[in-house]
Amino acid sequence: MSDSIIGAGPKRIDGQRKVTGEAPYAADHHPDNMAYGYGVFSTIASGTITGLDLEAARQSPGVIDIFHHNHFPELHRTPSSMAQGNKVEETRLPFEDNRVHYEGQFVALVVADTFDNARAAARKVGVSYQRDDAIANLDQGVKAHGTKPGSGNHERGDAEGNFDGAAHSIDVTYTTPVETHNPMEMHASVASWEGDRLSIFESSQGVVQQRGALSKIFGIPPSHIRVESPFIGSGFGSKLWMWPHAVAASVAARETGRPVQLVVPRPQMFTTTGHRPETRQRMRLATDDNGRLVSLRHESINTTSFTDQYVETCGSVTQSLYSCPNLTVSHETTRVNRGTPTSMRAPGAAPGLFALESAIDEMALAAGVDPLEFRLNNYADRDESQDLDFSSNHIREATEKAAEKFGWHDRNPEVGSMRDGHEIVGYGMAACNWEAIKRECEARVSLRADGTAYVTCATQDIGTGTYTIIAQTVSDITGLGLEKITVRLGDTSYPNGPISGGSWTTATTLPAVAAATREAIKELKGYATSEKGDFADVDNDSDSLVFENGQLTHDGQGVNYVDVLKGQKLASADGHAHTQGADDRYSYRSFGAHFVEVRWDPGISNLRVSRVVSAIDVGRVINSLTARNQVEGAIVMGLGMAHFEATDYDARNGRPVNNNYAEYVVPVHADQPPEVDVILLDYPDLEFNEFGARGIGEIGITGMAAAVANAVYHATGKRIRDLPIFKEKLMENIPAVQSA
Repeated sequence: MSDSIIGAGPKRIDGQRKVTGEAPYAADHHPDNMAYGYGVFSTIASGTITGLDLEAARQSPGVIDIFHHNHFPELHRTPSSMAQGNKVEETRLPFEDNRVHYEGQFVALVVADTFDNARAAARKVGVSYQRDDAIANLDQGVKAHGTKPGSGNHERGDAEGNFDGAAHSIDVTYTTPVETHNPMEMHASVASWEGDRLSIFESSQGVVQQRGALSKIFGIPPSHIRVESPFIGSGFGSKLWMWPHAVAASVAARETGRPVQLVVPRPQMFTTTGHRPETRQRMRLATDDNGRLVSLRHESINTTSFTDQYVETCGSVTQSLYSCPNLTVSHETTRVNRGTPTSMRAPGAAPGLFALESAIDEMALAAGVDPLEFRLNNYADRDESQDLDFSSNHIREATEKAAEKFGWHDRNPEVGSMRDGHEIVGYGMAACNWEAIKRECEARVSLRADGTAYVTCATQDIGTGTYTIIAQTVSDITGLGLEKITVRLGDTSYPNGPISGGSWTTATTLPAVAAATREAIKELKGYATSEKGDFADVDNDSDSLVFENGQLTHDGQGVNYVDVLKGQKLASADGHAHTQGADDRYSYRSFGAHFVEVRWDPGISNLRVSRVVSAIDVGRVINSLTARNQVEGAIVMGLGMAHFEATDYDARNGRPVNNNYAEYVVPVHADQPPEVDVILLDYPDLEFNEFGARGIGEIGITGMAAAVANAVYHATGKRIRDLPIFKEKLMENIPAVQSA
């Protein structure tokens, strides 16, 4: 493969459509005669509906119908199996019964002729409840009914036995709050029926999974369902799986006999479309006299809903990042009155590495070892949890390069010793890590007689640049310019593609697209070597018949593929390919390290992150521009996790109290560090796929919160173990070093 396009940084081929407003998002679709749905949402977190007063709403202008638990067709639940292609997170169907499990749950749906009329009528629906005591948070859940074992556990050696009597040890607990995804584009569905065939425009990171789920729920063949999501205004994991609003919109469309649009309001995106759950993580680490880990225990509890078991696998990275012969990772859940949690960027690893990398820092200091040296001495050379070699691992090089660029060796290790005017400067670091995954995928590529290529796959572009890297792949093999390549994604009428999550889209789709492109070229060669072809005397499989730069060439004679097709009176040469998921010959992971500088001004109680250097090892970089963009975005999201983001619930009733953009604080431009330096190592992992590429979307957020917390400790002497790091926490019991 040529290096001219793979590894380069061309601009996004879909960029113009987005900035001009031409790109259609889910709620931009307006079929003829469309009606609008607006939800009525519970105002209690636990209890039962005892009555519905619908009269005023029914008399409201434009109302077509009102759906609720006494007026809703009988449906089926999906098995919620990713392997079967019907995964959802909240398995309970909307309006299934009169039970309320969380505030903000759908209790009714008003359908009217306009959005304004639907919303106005929904606000006139009266709901009576029998309120039960709500379990509002993790502590209340554990106290009320304890915990339930979770999945993803691991044990080797004797962690408990080797903890006692070790030369150095720590036993600390970290907590992370609920985080809510909050993509700019709200969740939306536009559903319509023709007979027993359902079409739905959806803001979805997984159209194939949604088709499978709707098939199970409505009891109709998947071939009778089309889900389209060509453009998505981000999702961060909240749009991986279908949520109740899509089912409600589909039912409303079928029952009213007209298309229905349903957009989830921002406050309910905090309640009924998932979140990162609350966690409590106990870390027990011990080393020998040389600072080598001899025992590591990572025990976590996360909140889940009363309807579904969701496990936040906080120890997924712990079991393999560091070398330790005696290690225990365990996960438990406890039920609370909140909606079902779901994957949020780097699920498990993001909160897990906050605890692990904070604890590693504390362990290094307890052992009297520089945190950088401690990590370099303890990184694992192979995956001890699976007894497998890593397919590729350059974490030491990444760490050392980032440390050199950052200037770590100029750091004075004494707490509070580095000052610049009124500000105290702190340096912190953390490793980052994420698994490399590859799924099954299909793709179709057509080389057309008009000189263009046309590519289809049902995977989605969630804003990360998938359209562009697919076009780069076809360009690399064919020599066609990007302007001659059309890519269509996010439609179940296309060949099956994976969900867009887990940082596996690149590694999954590109091999399928490449194989399909080669199949199209093979078909083209068949036409050219046929009896009436330009190379009738050449063997179709001859290595001397080469396709490059849009031409078939043999012994110096070249024929444009357009002429081949026109000569045969054909519209295109088509290729369809199916690729398999990852094998188990190696442990496939991506690696890296973050270095962070914080500045704390105790006089005005101002904390800011002033500098970040991150070095990331994700195999081959396909598009240097979008790859760097992904890491930079993840860094900012990690800063949000560290400093700002927490969904707060009233401990008395389980009510979310900051479920809006005004009070749920996310980083804005003014909060971003003036200096963000991303180093992309470029070591192709050819054991993983032919491109040597692993995923890059998740890894940048992992470890970032810990790097900030470690820098805050170095500046202030305060070890913040409970996210987020609000400045109020630094103003309590201020160590003497801050006022020196």
